[in-house]
Amino acid sequence: MFAPRGTIIAFATSPGQIAADGLSSNGVYTGALLQHIDDPDTPIETLFKRTRNTVAADTGGKQITWEHTSLAGDFYFNTSATSFVTTYASSSLADSLFVLDPGKPSHQIIRGLKSIDWYAQNPAIDRLTAAFANTVKDETLFVVGRNIYQAAHGGARSAEAFIRNFVGNTSGMKQAKIRALLDGIIFEIFFDSKGKLREKVKGNMFDEVFDLQKFPQFKDSFDFIAETLIGAHGDFYVVPGKGHTLSTTVVTKAEKRGNRVTGVFINTVDVFSATDPEYAVEEGEPTLARSISQDAFEDELAKELIVPKRLLQVRYTPALQPGEKIRYPYGWGVSKK
Repeated sequence: MFAPRGTIIAFATSPGQIAADGLSSNGVYTGALLQHIDDPDTPIETLFKRTRNTVAADTGGKQITWEHTSLAGDFYFNTSATSFVTTYASSSLADSLFVLDPGKPSHQIIRGLKSIDWYAQNPAIDRLTAAFANTVKDETLFVVGRNIYQAAHGGARSAEAFIRNFVGNTSGMKQAKIRALLDGIIFEIFFDSKGKLREKVKGNMFDEVFDLQKFPQFKDSFDFIAETLIGAHGDFYVVPGKGHTLSTTVVTKAEKRGNRVTGVFINTVDVFSATDPEYAVEEGEPTLARSISQDAFEDELAKELIVPKRLLQVRYTPALQPGEKIRYPYGWGVSKK
């Protein structure tokens, strides 16, 4: 089979041979591929070599996998930020590798924020003054920023207040220090402690952080996260940090208690579906729903679509009057891109 430029065609076995079914629900080849496809920072050619080795081992050398390729560049199924972000050390991007030194005041702040104890988190953030931050390495401030967001996401009031008044709280800090802090705060929303994209973003203070995008002095931080998410093959309707508007059309059906959502269209595709199997229906439409205001519904929609609410454009069909209630089916929501 011809493989046009930029293509790789993978076969379960070599030409003229038969692929084994295996003992599980997957064939030997699929089972082997699933063992390796999530390996981080692994070039696709290496992935298939590892798969070939596993298949050979599972079949006693009787089945040898095969590929035709015309790839012209590197491709990875699972890329961690540590493999391509050079602005910060890998121990900051994968902060599970960050070693705390209890003798350093900046590390004491990080330890307090990591405590998951509001009585330790709140005093820790109060120690982060502008004068002190100016003495701390950018690498460390990036980790401080990550843990500020982590604490705020968990409800630590001082951390929440620090983000809400980020402009005032960083007044007097050098621009490089502000950027390191904000880079870390935004990075924590999307990346886990291993530097890998989260399955689900930390969204409790997403809007508060992305409201900072309105200030020109923070442009570099939002450019940083946009480039990082693109490099990590993030799957979004619009790339966070780019400042692009996302337009949606919400279809509703009038009921006595409000207008029930029956569809959410983005780029001509209905992305509204049952997210909880218990609420899936084979025929007809879901009937159990909760009544919320249009504003509350759009809050939830923005979070599910991972876009700042101010950049979400919602149109309703048929058009709704201001104040009309929305009926949001239980166990339903928008699917990821």
